[in-house]
Amino acid sequence: MATTPTRQPARRRRAQRGSGEQLRAEIVAAAKELMAHARSVDDISMRAVAEAVGVTPPSIYLHFADKDALLAAVVIDVFGELDKAMLAAGEAESSPLGRLRAYGRAYVKFAIEHPEHYRLAAMEPCVEPRNALDEVLNSSAFAHFNATVIECIAAGIFVSDDPLGITFELWAAAHGAAALLVAKPYLPFGDTEAFTDRVLCAAALGHAAASLLPDLEPETIAGWLTVQRSS
Repeated sequence: MATTPTRQPARRRRAQRGSGEQLRAEIVAAAKELMAHARSVDDISMRAVAEAVGVTPPSIYLHFADKDALLAAVVIDVFGELDKAMLAAGEAESSPLGRLRAYGRAYVKFAIEHPEHYRLAAMEPCVEPRNALDEVLNSSAFAHFNATVIECIAAGIFVSDDPLGITFELWAAAHGAAALLVAKPYLPFGDTEAFTDRVLCAAALGHAAASLLPDLEPETIAGWLTVQRSS
């Protein structure tokens, strides 16, 4: 009696040049898509990402040593998308202050529209601090914030020899608004765009007016405001 030959699994075709980079991009995209529908990063597994891409888990580990490395790549990718949204928002602005305002508004809007991605990128402990921070500071939204602050200093809007410090502080204002709107969307903020605009304008105006004061003590600020309003 003849035996039925055992069917062997199909062998994977040899990867073409460049396909490794394509698979890496697909893995990051799949992780981002899963993140958009997850309650937290803890719900994302390497096996789930592999299934979404259509490969085996070992294939993921050829590109990412562990889940933290994959999440770091997602963070970098998210900041890249944020950067594109900011640049698009600022294209129509002719002044650096107007561009700075547009960048801030786009930043908060992006966070509201991509809450889980924003949580991972800006509200969770950084999974690979040095690598992710270098990427953020050198080639993403932060770099354009900083370049525009430098333009504002050159235009005399801000008076400072520390543009990086101002950038961090304005970024903190944008992040503060974004984090509140993402984490506590049920609070009575009113119109989110108007709320965002007030926060950003208050931070920028504070820096612009600070150079006109001898110090920032409350009594000095109150006295200066009294003079300005009576003149």
